[in-house]
Amino acid sequence: MRSYTIHCSGGARAPLDLSLNCQRASDFIRKAKAQGATLAVLPEYHLTAWTPQDPSFTTVASQAPSFVTRYQALAAELDINIVPGTIVQPKPDSANGETVLINTSHFISSKGEILGSYTKKNLWHPERPHLESPGLDEPHSVIQTPLGPIGILVCWDLAFPEAFRALIRQGAKIIIIPTFWMLTDCFEKGLKRNPRAEEVFVESMVTARAFENTCCVVFANVGGKKEEGYLGLSQVAMPFIGKLPGSFSGCEEGLKVIDVDMEIIEEAEENYKVRYDLEREDWHYGYEHTKDR
Repeated sequence: MRSYTIHCSGGARAPLDLSLNCQRASDFIRKAKAQGATLAVLPEYHLTAWTPQDPSFTTVASQAPSFVTRYQALAAELDINIVPGTIVQPKPDSANGETVLINTSHFISSKGEILGSYTKKNLWHPERPHLESPGLDEPHSVIQTPLGPIGILVCWDLAFPEAFRALIRQGAKIIIIPTFWMLTDCFEKGLKRNPRAEEVFVESMVTARAFENTCCVVFANVGGKKEEGYLGLSQVAMPFIGKLPGSFSGCEEGLKVIDVDMEIIEEAEENYKVRYDLEREDWHYGYEHTKDR
């Protein structure tokens, strides 16, 4: 089985300008399709950027869900699967009736159908005053797609191997991670020890997650100028190989179309037997919290 994956490393060039950013992303997707792509992945917050301090952020976010239908139409027109990054949208809070914001990613099939969605669980600390996590209410779940079983995680989820295990145990072969990860996400003390701390984090973790789960990891990060704190490094990682040739090596904006040979996943599992061990009845690791801890 072979598939093509696109990374659009450009983020929201015009923060909170939904129409402009959607059009720019759509142009990337059209170019990728012309190069043979079957899957397009956009970064986290690609429509709005991350600007919660702006007084209009919540109001603009209420308009964002309507843009999902635009990507559905584009997917059907081009016959391409699309994960349009994440889209911040309002949701009524059942506990108190107030409206909260959630950060959701959708898998849209090449027929324009939403086959599944994921709302970011592990919020980065600066996000928590502004966004709501579904927590235990919505367990990680695999999406059955034309490309096989796929799991979606978002940005800081990368730091939690439990999220990957939950998806791998359900049969996920590809994990897609829309991301808005900046060099400046590391605080001052860490940057003094290593100005490249976040680069080391991302490069290490993406490859490690591919190996330890015998899966393909599609990491699509926002791009921009390094002096403005952008990290970039959008990539596809596979066991045996690590970062695949053609992935981004820097923070530049743009797109990459990468050829992915899914037979590598089967070969890696044959060698490492990670999924085999996870399915054993006597498997000796558990990730559930215990009351007597």
